[in-house]
Amino acid sequence: MARIRSQGVRARIAVAASAAAVAATVWGVVAFVDPGHHGSRDGAPGQTQDQNRTPDGKNGGNSGPAGSGPLVPETIAHASESGGDAVNITIDDGPDPRWTPRILDVLKRYDVKATFCMVGPQAKAHPDLVKKVVQGGHRLCDHTMDHDTRMDKKPVAYQEQQILEAKKLIEEAAGGAKVEYYRAPGGAFTPDSRRIAAANGMRPLGWNVDTKDFEKPGVAAIVNAVKREIDNGPTVLFHDAGGNRTQSVEALDQVLAWLEEQGRPTGFPVRTEADTPSASAPPS
Repeated sequence: MARIRSQGVRARIAVAASAAAVAATVWGVVAFVDPGHHGSRDGAPGQTQDQNRTPDGKNGGNSGPAGSGPLVPETIAHASESGGDAVNITIDDGPDPRWTPRILDVLKRYDVKATFCMVGPQAKAHPDLVKKVVQGGHRLCDHTMDHDTRMDKKPVAYQEQQILEAKKLIEEAAGGAKVEYYRAPGGAFTPDSRRIAAANGMRPLGWNVDTKDFEKPGVAAIVNAVKREIDNGPTVLFHDAGGNRTQSVEALDQVLAWLEEQGRPTGFPVRTEADTPSASAPPS
């Protein structure tokens, strides 16, 4: 009988310990999620977009990993480091062995530097193209592993895996160059994905002009979208993968020629508060 009571006591202790462990895990998850923000479905301003603001209205941010340099804010960037009427050209979804070289040729012809938002497996499959992008003086952006446009509906652990694994693959393919931005597929940012990106040295990156080139509406329609929407802000979205990008290549050529005629320079998106242009620059 004493043995049975002893076994019963041990069983109750084991159950209690298990319950405590479960409670600790739940508390950890609750502490990890920021319930005070809502995810964005678009990287363009004018849409509902989560922001990380302190009570005094300043941008939130953090120091990132050790040795990562200046503070990288968690807020979504749109402005250009060059300020004024400078335009940021951003290229998504590659690298692609057929289209990325053609995009690079157009950029080189106009002496324009762009930001390439790459998908992790694509970078791993084409390290030569990643290196060519870097050698051309362009910057790298993390566009996740699977381009999941619903990742804002997924667990934080999934978002972290999508972002950090892609960063690792892109940087390995680049041979040492750092990924400086993070762009959520379809603009599906969350407070957690922005925090994860910033903590790892990547500024969340939005856009102001969606050329809709992915839908292949025709070269003229793509070019006209830029001319019509450029007053919304300086960051323009193009693609170099995900299907036939003939229209994207031709439209980019025409857009860069038009910007040159207009006397508008090009630049890179801001990364840190120190990069942000003065108040006299166009709003982001």
